[in-house]
Amino acid sequence: MNTIAHISDVHIPVMPEVAPRDIMNKRLTGWLNWRLRRTGQMSLDSLNQLAHHLRQQRPDFTAVTGDLVNLALPEEIQYAAQWLKRLGPAERVGFIPGNHDAYVRDGVDRAMQAYGAYASGETLDEDPFPYVRRVGDVAIVGCSSAVTTPPFISAGSFSQTQADALGRVLKVLEDAGFFRIIMIHHPPVQGLGQRKRLYGINRFRNTVIEHGAELVLHGHTHHSSLNSIEGGAKPVPVVGVTAASTAPGNLEAPARYNLFQIQRAHSGWSCTMREFGYQRIGDDIVQRLQVRII
Repeated sequence: MNTIAHISDVHIPVMPEVAPRDIMNKRLTGWLNWRLRRTGQMSLDSLNQLAHHLRQQRPDFTAVTGDLVNLALPEEIQYAAQWLKRLGPAERVGFIPGNHDAYVRDGVDRAMQAYGAYASGETLDEDPFPYVRRVGDVAIVGCSSAVTTPPFISAGSFSQTQADALGRVLKVLEDAGFFRIIMIHHPPVQGLGQRKRLYGINRFRNTVIEHGAELVLHGHTHHSSLNSIEGGAKPVPVVGVTAASTAPGNLEAPARYNLFQIQRAHSGWSCTMREFGYQRIGDDIVQRLQVRII
């Protein structure tokens, strides 16, 4: 049996000193959002307590589906790199970028360089995504939907080039008998508005329908969710998780993470998900949910 943890939208609540020249771009709207709203919502203590609870579960691998930072400032990225090291060694933790990691044009490049082995794996060619991490019977495939967008837009994009590579990767992993988990920041589900949606959503979904997968993990919405991609040989569960630094007592759902226990079964695979995190009132981390999704 393999155990996979999923945490997302960390938004590490440490804001470095900001000079005026640093926010003469899209960062201005993000900085105002941080000062007026997120300062009161995000808690470093809550985040660190949640991460400690996750580590105590001793997962075989932890999937981090984007938005480690808020404004993609160099100091934020360096702090995030240290936070990843505390979460676990690079061979047991994998990161893919989100829209906040791509807040400015050099944001993702800086992040990929700083996070190193945490944001990489086996690839088909020189393109960094999709990459593959193999853990026992499980293969985790990291995709990127992170693109720099104008102010007030947090949409993502999934290109045809990445779709073609993902299809080839999924086929190889299926032939090798792996349980295939895809990580992507933006949810490949319908219903998000134009400002937050995944452009190329049908490209992603059609790739999964054609080549199959066992599980898709995403972030971005700051809410727990369980959906599916229908239309292939079998439905593929699509699971989202709340933001990892949201403190209890806020209007948004407080910080949580998911833990998946995966093992081979007579019918193919068995996968049970447990959700751990804060309640809206109180500071204790509890198991909130257990459900078999496969």
